[in-house]
Amino acid sequence: MIMLRREFPAESCVVAEVRPSPNHGERKGNQRPDMILLHYTGMQDARGALERLCSLGSEVSAHYLVLEDGRVIQMVQESRRAWHAGAAFWAGETDINSCSIGIEVANPGHDYSYPDFPPRQIAAVTALCRGIQTRNTIAPVRVLAHSDVAPSRKQDPGEKFPWRTLWDSGVGHWVTPAPITGEGAVLSLGDRGDAVTEMQDALAKYGYGIAVSGTFDSATHDVVKAFQRHFRPERVDGVSDHSTRITLRDLIAQRGRARTVAARARDFARLAS
Repeated sequence: MIMLRREFPAESCVVAEVRPSPNHGERKGNQRPDMILLHYTGMQDARGALERLCSLGSEVSAHYLVLEDGRVIQMVQESRRAWHAGAAFWAGETDINSCSIGIEVANPGHDYSYPDFPPRQIAAVTALCRGIQTRNTIAPVRVLAHSDVAPSRKQDPGEKFPWRTLWDSGVGHWVTPAPITGEGAVLSLGDRGDAVTEMQDALAKYGYGIAVSGTFDSATHDVVKAFQRHFRPERVDGVSDHSTRITLRDLIAQRGRARTVAARARDFARLAS
């Protein structure tokens, strides 16, 4: 159901303005959000993006918009289901809007020169995410890119987004990417066999929506590119090289440890508050 615009108090101390969007509804089963999904706006200017996110006719929205100068605008309450993910999948979940909080980061994106994200903007994104994590139970492995959950449709926030910077501040999941050395087998479009099956299985275990078929098809290519944009941005080509596979292996190995660290951080935050 479409809701009328209504004022509400900001839910984060970093919010500079509340600009209610009419585009939201109930979360499925009234569930609490357990994922943060990061996007870029992909429009030429932030003003146009804000108007679209708050326009009844657009049928899109997000909970927050972070401008280039670091100002944060809240448009939808965290308890509500914003319309930002579209058709998407992660770790068995198909209604990503119901389980996530969506953050739009103002950046023109790949269609409009794709500039770097300013440090002040990333500092604001980090602070916003840390607060969201404190208010909700969100595992590091569930701070994701739009391209992670919709790899054949989306490429945002893209390979320039500084995931390592967020990780250094306690947001998201990250390991140092394995170096690109040229060693090891290379898997690409058209390849078949056990090595492809093993790679697809590892991507599916991490959460990506991928069929474990043993055939390196176009969908597999899209998922590998999405993985590289997030976790091995030095080369984004959709080819599963040794660096890509070792980085994926290390992420899976560190996943349990990342959850433990996040739980301890939340406990500390509660004690300190």
